Amino acid sequence: MAVLLSRIKGMLFLLFLLCFCSGQTAPPPLRFSTFLDPSNMVYLRWDHDEQEMMTFELQVNTIGWVAFGISHRGELPGSDIVIGGIFPNGSTYFSVS
Repeated sequence: MAVLLSRIKGMLFLLFLLCFCSGQTAPPPLRFSTFLDPSNMVYLRWDHDEQEMMTFELQVNTIGWVAFGISHRGELPGSDIVIGGIFPNGSTYFSVS
């Protein structure tokens, strides 16, 4: 049961983060989506608006943290990386590099 709660917290963290950072009460509908792995454990949804502002939602079966990188070349060097997770006490963290 504790593992299930941890995984649910991990998935809900990113949904919460989208709402918290954007100031919206509910996440916007996202038109595009894909699984990023063959086991269908990492699910990415995204969209953009008229001003080309991108919105991402990443659903991951995790044990408390996740990292996500974006690059126009598809390579790690020079990419933008987002790391977020949940500490054992239930508090969350979010970092962009």
